[in-house]
Amino acid sequence: MNVLLTGSYGRVGTAVIDHLAGEDEYDVTYLDREDHPDHDTVVADIADYDAIRPAFDDTDAVIHLAGYPETDGTWGEILENNIVGMYNALEAAADAGTETFVFASSNHAVGMYEVENAPAIYEPDFELTVDHRSPVRPDSFYGTSKAFGEDLGRFYVENRDFPTTFYALRLCSVRHAEYDHPYGDAEEGVDEGQWERDSAEYETQVARMKAMWQSRRDLADMVERCLVTTDPDFDVFYGVSDNERRWFDIDHARDVIGYDPQDDGEEWDAPPE
Repeated sequence: MNVLLTGSYGRVGTAVIDHLAGEDEYDVTYLDREDHPDHDTVVADIADYDAIRPAFDDTDAVIHLAGYPETDGTWGEILENNIVGMYNALEAAADAGTETFVFASSNHAVGMYEVENAPAIYEPDFELTVDHRSPVRPDSFYGTSKAFGEDLGRFYVENRDFPTTFYALRLCSVRHAEYDHPYGDAEEGVDEGQWERDSAEYETQVARMKAMWQSRRDLADMVERCLVTTDPDFDVFYGVSDNERRWFDIDHARDVIGYDPQDDGEEWDAPPE
């Protein structure tokens, strides 16, 4: 399968590379705004249609990760990278005849459920389940752009010949390999001098990550399941590991694409040494 990976070298892209790109069944093309010493890269800005369009030729699937990645984005940053960029990626896939489109959406498309219930929502006994039928409730321009991307993808699969399948992954907390554990955000804050290891801030970060963490291997498993699934033609799944205290549903992903997460944040009681 010929796969185009946009936004290749961020937290999510490197997880895909680490766990999928070396497998024989995938021939991966990398598209990013910057070159990479270890990979041949199509260097292009997702907001520049003419620059990205040739990379879509002869692709069977696109894993679309490129875009502004944080909730602090201004409207201008979000418009250029996440709105125009999303349209460009879908239009290029349609023009190239690419069948499968896997979109890195975000939990921030429904982020207001967390905003209005934090920090109590991080505790194991908090009673809330958000699934693919729950109303979209963005918490930022970033979250709004992800909701837009989902809707635009549905428009394409229902009104254009290609792509024929579109799966939106509402990713939770995927981290770089160094911090790929439920203590990752808390430990990174210590490393950056934001708080002490025994502080209340540290404990809040741990509690949140034990709910929100998606390990890099679980993320790669979810992406791969989307690459090999063709029915239904559109769906939304939550990108989170099998965490005991999560509030996002993963039964739908299990049932539809066979998502099989291996990790649970509750199994950790300390950071790795």
